[in-house]
Amino acid sequence: MQGIHWHRLKFFPNAAIVIDRFHVGRYCTRALENVRKRVQKALTPEESKNFKRSRKLLLMHMNKLNDRGTLVVERMLHVSEDLCNAHLLKEKFYEFMDSKNSEEARKGLQEFVVYASVVGLSEFSEHLCVISNWSEYILNRFDCRYTNCFTEGCNNKIKVLKHIAFCYRNFHNLRQCILLTVNPQGPTPCRA
Repeated sequence: MQGIHWHRLKFFPNAAIVIDRFHVGRYCTRALENVRKRVQKALTPEESKNFKRSRKLLLMHMNKLNDRGTLVVERMLHVSEDLCNAHLLKEKFYEFMDSKNSEEARKGLQEFVVYASVVGLSEFSEHLCVISNWSEYILNRFDCRYTNCFTEGCNNKIKVLKHIAFCYRNFHNLRQCILLTVNPQGPTPCRA
């Protein structure tokens, strides 16, 4: 997590600090991925066949998988208790993230932390540390539904344009292309 600039609170004393769900969720998905990689390295070539293209399936909500996907995930989870526990932790975390309000979210987060502590997978220690340090701001997300997804999307588009903009001879042309690209109703990106 990036540091919070406390001096901004001086100018916006009633501002609620909110940590976006994407940033919290990626710690969970990274932990699950690390468990999957560790388990997969220990498998024989025959056993690892079930793990081909498994990343996407393991990261999806179980209730969003089709019958074939559910079967493949269940086969993978039978291979390792650690992977099964990591997957259950991910599902528990997704349940927490789908909470309707901060009160429900607080209970869900506590359940996740207790379960993760009991399971004791080292890959989830960083995730638990983030939750411990930032839980107040993570829970604020359930009371304040605003996100900075649009801003982050614009920043990503600008970075891509800067990367390919070596052919622009002046800043004005680059700026025009950026403005046309990040405008949701505007035309597709201009060409150099």
